[in-house]
Amino acid sequence: MGGISIWQVIIVVLVVAVLFGGKRLRNLGGDLGASLKGFKKAMKDEDSNHIEHKDSDIQSTAKTVEKEESK
Repeated sequence: MGGISIWQVIIVVLVVAVLFGGKRLRNLGGDLGASLKGFKKAMKDEDSNHIEHKDSDIQSTAKTVEKEESK
């Protein structure tokens, strides 16, 4: 009763297709795909930068501990 039926989805898809047309929908789909690809790449780059930053923090902490132990 409160959910979306398959008929409602079909009607919405048909209305969108009529309003925007096939060519415009293809362009919109391509733009959306490129946006998602860019977002995923940015997230991957951010994760690798975060890991490198943590690694450098660990190395500097290890050097500090070694200096303290050698005293």
